[in-house]
Amino acid sequence: MITLDSYNFKDKKALVRVDFNVPLNEQFEITDNTRIKATIPTIKKILADGGSCILMSHLGRPKDGPTEKYSLKHIVQALSLILGVSVKFADDCVGEQATELAGALKPGEVLLLENLRFYKEETKGDVDFAEKLSKLGDVWVNDAFGTAHRAHASTAVIGQFFVDKVCGYVMQAEIDNAQHILENAERPFTAIMGGAKISDKILIIEKLLDKVDNLIIGGGMTYTFTKALGGEIGNSLLEADKQELALSIIEKAKEKGVKIIMPLDTLIADDFSNDANTQIVKRGEIPAGWEGLDIGPETSVLFAETILKSKTVLWNGPMGVFEFPTFAKGTKAIADAVVKATEENNAFSLIGGGDSAAAINNAGMGERVSYVSTGGGALLEYMEGKVLPGVAALS
Repeated sequence: MITLDSYNFKDKKALVRVDFNVPLNEQFEITDNTRIKATIPTIKKILADGGSCILMSHLGRPKDGPTEKYSLKHIVQALSLILGVSVKFADDCVGEQATELAGALKPGEVLLLENLRFYKEETKGDVDFAEKLSKLGDVWVNDAFGTAHRAHASTAVIGQFFVDKVCGYVMQAEIDNAQHILENAERPFTAIMGGAKISDKILIIEKLLDKVDNLIIGGGMTYTFTKALGGEIGNSLLEADKQELALSIIEKAKEKGVKIIMPLDTLIADDFSNDANTQIVKRGEIPAGWEGLDIGPETSVLFAETILKSKTVLWNGPMGVFEFPTFAKGTKAIADAVVKATEENNAFSLIGGGDSAAAINNAGMGERVSYVSTGGGALLEYMEGKVLPGVAALS
């Protein structure tokens, strides 16, 4: 695999697959620019060498071709500001205008193409579409780890049309940090698994049972475990068909000497709303008509104690419905503990993308942990041992 530092982009037009799938509000303003900022070093290295950049990305999941709210034109101003370069924009990612603008690009200039997913050919991994894209640049750089688990036209299929294929800084850092966790984790090693469903995390949990000392279970998946163990969960989230699976995870952990740490108490509500009535109850004692929406204060203390004794921490998934301030305290407590372990105990901490990354970045703590992944699903699949098409295409 060719790394960015080993390649000279002088007089080259670099076609760079980035992940600018950022959240926008109703005014089309970016609410979290983490993914854009992550890609800046890759772009700057290419420009510093005397090359030019043609950036391609997706945004959202448009169903029927071009859609105003999914247009990448909305991020041009912010990108120009962050990059310190006036970014040009093509109203299409292929076709006459894109070809002309790319062809006229001078060293030091940057062009952003319109949303790739305005074409169904992108997600279908269409070879002809990939070939059209490939004609825009001399060298392909893949820096979109967040989509590396998809065999899409721009993330994998396009690789066959280039002699020079380069791994961007984001891609390299994601792989290096995941490998560090999998191969060189210092003990005690604690994995914190949150989020809604066991089914989303089962493969990574099973893989981690061979690696970790402690497995903290939080978030919505807690209630399936609790129900399987005979507790009452009221109206809480439940994967009824995964209760046997939950019990088997507990059993496997025992066999492997892994300590599973579950909540002691739960913050419950009588409605899925920030303004709902709330109370704190013991795990497994949620009355009918109520649902668990965050871990309770005793649990926050218990989880933090375990994290603070750890030398390696992997965190994937929030502890509750952190989008509602009323139910964000548990996730914030975990973020505080992970930062403290990193800064005071010199622990290695990897935040595993998605909601966990949003939670730690929104709390302004992203710079205070070892690494925040930009690729939730891709990171999990990589750590599960799967071959990612976007990584394989760089070989």
